[in-house]
Amino acid sequence: MKVLEAISTIAGKYFAVWVICVALIAFMIPDPFLLLGGYITILLGIVMFGMGLTLKAVDFKVVATKPIPVIIGVCAQFVIMPSVAFLLAYALNLPPELAAGLVLLGSVPGGTASNVMVYLAKGNLPLSIAMTSLSTLIAPIATPLILLMLAGQWMPINPMSMFLSIIQVIIIPIILGITIRKFFPAAVDKSITVIPLISVLAIIIIVSAVVSANASSIVTSGLLIFTAVILHNSFGLLLGYLTARLLGLDEGTRRAISIEVGMQNSGLGVALATAHLGPLAALPSVLGAVWHNISGPILATFWSKKPVVEDNKKWSEKPADVKM
Repeated sequence: MKVLEAISTIAGKYFAVWVICVALIAFMIPDPFLLLGGYITILLGIVMFGMGLTLKAVDFKVVATKPIPVIIGVCAQFVIMPSVAFLLAYALNLPPELAAGLVLLGSVPGGTASNVMVYLAKGNLPLSIAMTSLSTLIAPIATPLILLMLAGQWMPINPMSMFLSIIQVIIIPIILGITIRKFFPAAVDKSITVIPLISVLAIIIIVSAVVSANASSIVTSGLLIFTAVILHNSFGLLLGYLTARLLGLDEGTRRAISIEVGMQNSGLGVALATAHLGPLAALPSVLGAVWHNISGPILATFWSKKPVVEDNKKWSEKPADVKM
């Protein structure tokens, strides 16, 4: 078990490196990875099941005791990111499938890796976990409706079908994970450190599957969509921070909202795009999985060197565990 824990730690620490390396291999030698496309939904379900295993009642306590920052953060996430994606798609004149894919990336909830980034950035970690959990639970309704409103002009969107997909891929696995943790807490606690390894492997396989399926499209549109993804993420981080600042929230909370708004659940974006919009529409989410895990650590490292003076010490307390 200790060996697996060590491997899991390394996998999580160098996640961006593994994603980039596998993406390059899948791009240069796509054939061996093409058959993996049929397992994207299952793999994402495994990742979400792992998230459910790490969730505790205390993760939702912040929503009840200090709801305003959570509401501000989640609203900012579902307003800023889809809107920025929509404007960038128009400004860069993206092809319809890529435009819809970028809006989808902006419409999915926050990813669990953001919790680690917020912790490293000395941000408000309980708020980050609460935002990730709440935005994920809201996603079955918010994501299809936002996509229908903003991306329906480029591609046909079936919100009910997408709603059911998110329930199957996200909500059910999370509920199963929470249930197993409730009834078998000791067994879950013993294996919890291996979850990052499973999540990293699953996301790497998802990335390799989509990159291999879109190798030719990456050659023609890769630079354009990668530019769009970088701008999308950068605006999200900046506008998330500025929104929290304008509303008078403390520095630790600003950092948490910034990272939560800027970092999306790229794996969900890949799964939904592949199932409902076409393989090319998954490309923004694939590149997002790479870039978010580069920009996140860079920003977290920068902020980690700057002390935070919290107005309320309870916000800066470190919880029992940090999810990956």
